[in-house]
Amino acid sequence: MRFDVLTIFPELFAPFLTSGITRRAYESAQVDVQLTNPRDFAAGTYRRIDDRPFGGGPGMVMMAEPLAQSLAHIKSQRTEQGPVVLFSPIGRVMDHALVSEFAQGPGAVLLCGRYEGLDQRFIDTHVDLQISLGDFVLSGGEIAAMALLDAVARLQPGVLSDPESHHQDSFNPALDGLLDCPHYTRPEDWQGQVVPEVLLSGHHVNIERWRREQSLALTARNRPDLLERARAKGLLNKQDETYLASLV
Repeated sequence: MRFDVLTIFPELFAPFLTSGITRRAYESAQVDVQLTNPRDFAAGTYRRIDDRPFGGGPGMVMMAEPLAQSLAHIKSQRTEQGPVVLFSPIGRVMDHALVSEFAQGPGAVLLCGRYEGLDQRFIDTHVDLQISLGDFVLSGGEIAAMALLDAVARLQPGVLSDPESHHQDSFNPALDGLLDCPHYTRPEDWQGQVVPEVLLSGHHVNIERWRREQSLALTARNRPDLLERARAKGLLNKQDETYLASLV
């Protein structure tokens, strides 16, 4: 898959693409990431890509034409077209289901806005999907683009050392969309806090049940919306419901 990132700060991506476990996906081109700067397609000596908003107001707005020229160049380089994505507060909130869709697709063009945003006419003409990280505002779309790329990369085969690792992630269908359970490692006793005895027992059935119950408890306490979603889908069994009732 190929992701083209349209950004006026391509240098921000260099350390991201060469660090951590997910770099395996980028180095192997399982997730091919190409960076394009709209300034390279702007007219004039100063390569201007923004201007004052009509109607007045603070800040600047990214101009439609340099973005359109950049996008045309990107599309001419792609053998398989994907959606044009803009990171925006009005977009669909990114979640595991959306990441999974991208992880199985051809990639996308990721637009990283800056300033007060993009000329609406460019959005209306070219953007297929808008995505938000949540109810807050960033200075630009670069961090959001990195979040999507990282989440997609770790789902690719061979990227994680243990291929089963992401199946135990919070929100994963393998956990019925619930939060993951707590995890422990050596030493068994750290500052007077000991590892739960069941994890040292070697009894795999009991360990799996403990992990399930911890996942249920954490989700009920911190994200009851996820619990209700799992219940509505019929993903909770009688044993799960009995345990949840005991928490009340």
